Amino acid sequence: MMLLRKWSHDMNNSILTLLLFSLLLTACEPSDSRPGLWLSGEVEAFPLDWSFADDFKLIAVQVATPYGLPHSVTIWCVQVDGTLYIAARAPESKRWPGWVGDDPDIKLKFGDRLFEGRLQRLNDADEISPVSGAYAVKYQLTSDLTSTEGPGSWFWRVLPR
Repeated sequence: MMLLRKWSHDMNNSILTLLLFSLLLTACEPSDSRPGLWLSGEVEAFPLDWSFADDFKLIAVQVATPYGLPHSVTIWCVQVDGTLYIAARAPESKRWPGWVGDDPDIKLKFGDRLFEGRLQRLNDADEISPVSGAYAVKYQLTSDLTSTEGPGSWFWRVLPR
């Protein structure tokens, strides 16, 4: 009888562990300022024109980490002439921009739509200027994202993998 109770207790612990692990896997997308893990959904073909991004104030980006689990956050995005761009304000205070430097392959989620891409960091002021301007217009910003005062920003172009 004692052996049966121990087996039952161990089985209940195993089931509880499996349920918690399943919950972790399914409740893993970011929300507002809370980061997440995997972005769920079926990956769609890479768009040739990202103009639909104008309809989204907030999207999710998933990046690879050095510890094997993905990391996802919500961010702003803009499109300029059909090309999609993302940015990180105060990138030195966040981990994900550095991880993108190590592995530029990402996933992006717009509502229920999921896309794969590769980030290419912009370093040229002539490339950054129209992107920064698009951010200022879309998000009604009063300060320039490229300002040398306060935290700076890093910008990336989203390319197909």
